[in-house]
Amino acid sequence: MPQRPSPIPGPLQPTCPVRAGPERRRARFRWAQDAVSAYGRAMAAPDRLATSQPFSPQAWSATTPGRGLGRRQLLRLGAIGGLGLLAGCRGQGPQLLASRGDLPAAWSARLPRPWQLKLLDDSAAVLAARAQSSMVQLGDGWATAMPRSTFGPIGTPELLARLGPEAGPVSRLFAPEGAPILAFPWSCNPWVLLLRDRPDLQRRLGEGWDLLLDASLRGKLVLPSSPRVAIALMDGDPQRLRRLRQNVLAQDDCHGLNLLLSGAAEALVLPRQRVVPLLRRDPRLSVILPEQGAPLGWSLVLKPVAASTATPATAPTLAPLEWLAAVLEPPLLPLLLASGWVPPLPRAVLKRAVASFPVAQASLLLPPAAVLARCNDLPPLSAAESAELQALWDAATPAS
Repeated sequence: MPQRPSPIPGPLQPTCPVRAGPERRRARFRWAQDAVSAYGRAMAAPDRLATSQPFSPQAWSATTPGRGLGRRQLLRLGAIGGLGLLAGCRGQGPQLLASRGDLPAAWSARLPRPWQLKLLDDSAAVLAARAQSSMVQLGDGWATAMPRSTFGPIGTPELLARLGPEAGPVSRLFAPEGAPILAFPWSCNPWVLLLRDRPDLQRRLGEGWDLLLDASLRGKLVLPSSPRVAIALMDGDPQRLRRLRQNVLAQDDCHGLNLLLSGAAEALVLPRQRVVPLLRRDPRLSVILPEQGAPLGWSLVLKPVAASTATPATAPTLAPLEWLAAVLEPPLLPLLLASGWVPPLPRAVLKRAVASFPVAQASLLLPPAAVLARCNDLPPLSAAESAELQALWDAATPAS
């Protein structure tokens, strides 16, 4: 925030001709006092323009000619006051909340006015602050952990019609067909296996997720924080799950990549999007998306239901459809793909979009159709299903 101007130094000395009578001098002095008060009120606005500068005594003298303030000076003071009021209202526009790293910078930079982007530390913070926002960006796991009544229809049926059929269930937060569209699924990412300096395992990619059970990875494997993903990788097999957990160094979404890059780990399971930028600059790394498929994660934009006591920020606001649509076409689409974000567009559209990419990168962004067909969503669980998976996970705990 710009530094607040200091008061004009010294007593105000009206620059009136000596020959003017006392009443005329007093009238001019009152003009000067009123003008200073107006300027002070303008400068008190919380977010005044950085270009507004306090008047120096010399400049002040120039604005008080012998016949008082002219029209130009009054207009200038009025403009400053108006801009100050507008600046004070800038925080009242509709707001999009997201956690850091969950929105491509090239996309968020195009968010139209008066929309504002607010980045928080994590998705839990986004959910906690949702009542103060008009839109939120969340992963499907976070969104489906909330009651469906948390979100309202986002109003994107035309955009959804441009996506592939796989985007339909998650747009309804996995409610039956015909339920309202509550989310705009703008990116889809399968979980992949990232290896560091392990060409021997890369050559055995046909073994799929069973590579995670290799004895050479004992204490060298980092898994996602979510046990559900690990269970899905092993198809819920108790014996394989127990062997998997024996190899685990850590279950850490936040620091797993650092463990791999530092050499503490040699294998890491993570979403594809985080891998694509790394492969271009680190030759030690290789990636495997097994032919047997993988669990899928979705990036969603949703519209929280307005609070009962709506403020200007939470009042019903139409989603910026042109901004949402920008991820589906050039010039933004190639930028997103290069950063690993893949909108769920029809295969023919994506094939054209990655045609100029290096072959290895293009095949990671657009795997064979048969592999994608074997990738599965992770819809919300019932209480009984959650208890069953928790028991399976607990039973696979390695002996200490």
